[in-house]
Amino acid sequence: MPTHPPFPLRAHVKRRLDTDGLEFLAAFLACETARNPGNLAALAELAHVLTRLGRVEEGLSADRRLVELAPESPTVHYNLACSLCLSGHASSAIEELERAIELGYTDVEHLLEDDDLISLRPDSRFQRLVELLRTA
Repeated sequence: MPTHPPFPLRAHVKRRLDTDGLEFLAAFLACETARNPGNLAALAELAHVLTRLGRVEEGLSADRRLVELAPESPTVHYNLACSLCLSGHASSAIEELERAIELGYTDVEHLLEDDDLISLRPDSRFQRLVELLRTA
């Protein structure tokens, strides 16, 4: 049994196929969330897919909607913080991280490794949150 694809794809072809697949998924999830606005799993996945596609403002909008629908979820506040950070709203991102921690978010290692939050790492407010989680 071969361990490699039957025919190699050029990198640009693979990227295009991946993007087309994500665009299809985004369209499907947008239809699902329009039909079933309470489907939080579909809305969360839509936000993630939109962000992966570089449609950060649309992902941010979906994450804001999630916070409206599930205001007590630390995960949705964490994800909103990521979208805010990617959109250049550092102070709002810190506030959402604080809220996520207040609601029970505890994964300090993920917080430190999440590429969405790279621009916050030098911020003293972010470092304070990391220390808060480490000592909790």
